[in-house]
Amino acid sequence: MKPFPRLVLASANEGKLREFRRLLTPLDIDVIPQAALGIPEADEPHATFVENALAKARHASRLGRLPALADDSGVCVAALRGAPGVQSARYAGEPRSDRRNNDKLIADLAGIADRRAHYYCVLALMRHADDPEPILAEGRWDGTILDTPRGAAGFGYDPHFLDAESGLTGAELPLAQKNERSHRGKAMRALLARLETES
Repeated sequence: MKPFPRLVLASANEGKLREFRRLLTPLDIDVIPQAALGIPEADEPHATFVENALAKARHASRLGRLPALADDSGVCVAALRGAPGVQSARYAGEPRSDRRNNDKLIADLAGIADRRAHYYCVLALMRHADDPEPILAEGRWDGTILDTPRGAAGFGYDPHFLDAESGLTGAELPLAQKNERSHRGKAMRALLARLETES
């Protein structure tokens, strides 16, 4: 038995929608993007990934009157005290631009030898808007930041993010391998394991 038949995804990102639909296929859960229900994006005013993920899930659940799933993720650079962090998508300001964000990151790291970084993802699933026990799952992907981008796949900071084990950037990794190693892939597998215990 599945835990619920439908949920709303608190994102306008088509890539994330595809990923989550694939993830939840074994549980036969219908994933509906919040835009299909006329739900606007939530504000993300918080300083932590977990608070933003919860805010987005609660917002979508309340307006959609369905269980809701949200993620908040970004890249955290050790030498920049965790920046860009929760501001990863807007690091260079509005309008959002992967290229400008990457340019700013490389400029901010100029002359700094320590290039350690990691991607981080928190998933939050709320069964209803007042759920006192939301399901939380997290994932982390360690690497370093390269000045020169490599690879044509991926998005965000992937061309500059060198995977610690494979020696490939996030934009060079084959998708299946990236999903195995990535922060979001790890968080999604943890979430799926938790949902399976409730089904």
